[in-house]
Amino acid sequence: MIKRFGWFVGGVAAGAAGVGYARRKVRRAAAQLAPARVARSAVDRVRTTVDTATDAVREGRRAMRAKEAELSARRDGRAASLAEVLGPDDEVQVDGVPVDAAQVVVLRDPNRVPISRGRRGAR
Repeated sequence: MIKRFGWFVGGVAAGAAGVGYARRKVRRAAAQLAPARVARSAVDRVRTTVDTATDAVREGRRAMRAKEAELSARRDGRAASLAEVLGPDDEVQVDGVPVDAAQVVVLRDPNRVPISRGRRGAR
């Protein structure tokens, strides 16, 4: 009899704890699904998306302006590839990493002395 009573008390305690846990979970879910909170969450998501799109457009415009400046400089003769200036044994490094000299473009000020097209003398 005592054994059964012990199991009964244990079951009641487990049931009460389970009901309390379920009640907290339901209240939390209901609070998150309240109309004001859902609307706020939707507005936050829209703002994040708009901010991301705006940043992408700004970056695209910046890249476009840089490419237009490079193309205009090439057209006007103010740009040269380092591959045109360097010798076959010369190496170009950016932040310590070797890069292809043909990928590096030098934009010159038209009022400055032009970049020489030959190898410099031995040092």
